[in-house]
Amino acid sequence: MANLKDIKRRIGSVKNTQQITRAMKLVAAAKLRRAQEAVLAARPYAEKVMEVMEDVAVRVDPEAHPLLHRREGDKKLILVLAGDKGLCGPYNSNIFKAAMAAIGDGTAEDISLALVGGKGADFFKRRPYPVVEKFLDYGKRDVVELAHEVAGVVIKLFVDEEIDQVILIYNKFKNVVIQLPQTVSLIPLTLPSVEENDRPVDFEYEPSAEVVLDGMLRRYIENQIYEAILESAASENGSRMTAMDAATKNAKEMIDDLTLIYNRARQAAITTELIEVVAGADALEG
Repeated sequence: MANLKDIKRRIGSVKNTQQITRAMKLVAAAKLRRAQEAVLAARPYAEKVMEVMEDVAVRVDPEAHPLLHRREGDKKLILVLAGDKGLCGPYNSNIFKAAMAAIGDGTAEDISLALVGGKGADFFKRRPYPVVEKFLDYGKRDVVELAHEVAGVVIKLFVDEEIDQVILIYNKFKNVVIQLPQTVSLIPLTLPSVEENDRPVDFEYEPSAEVVLDGMLRRYIENQIYEAILESAASENGSRMTAMDAATKNAKEMIDDLTLIYNRARQAAITTELIEVVAGADALEG
């Protein structure tokens, strides 16, 4: 009977795990839905910022603003958007592969890191590259405020000429099964090429086009980071939802297998007891 107790205990343990994975799947699904809605809501703003930038592009010297200036140096800042937690399938490992590919043969003198998410901090703790800033527990923070803070850090580093390029790495959400790692050159920016005759409306800018451009460029970078954070959140929760769904199904299969083993063991124990009872009765009659 000790064996039966062990099997029953294992069944109970797997059932408890199944309840946890099912709950995590439901939570991930709810967070995924909110992240997708936020991504859709952010697009009109990004399109309007780009529209204004296209108009300003024909009015200013592209080299006049530091965020548009391309330098000869090789110092790169890699901005990595990873997760704060695990149990999300290949989400984090795919990001780290993309980050290491972007680093390539770069040395600690040429490469620095800005990390969003605790898992990124854990991964690069064992690597030689300096970390200029870490943004942990980002899932608990307001996304707009976080994007503003991250943008402020990377813009200052670039304008102060401490770095020559900012590369953004994040997961783009396609569906709950597929999340695609993205490697994007964030700074310096490239203004869209627009001919004078292609401008739909002739705007006047106060106090000047240059001042408006400065604000638009900073807002554009901030919005790029904002959308990347939302895409990352959708990707993380989509990947977690898929992983927890698979874990829940695996738990069910394990429960079914253990239940079958338990029933067979119980049947064998009952049969053994019956045989012993019959044998005892026969012995008494004899």
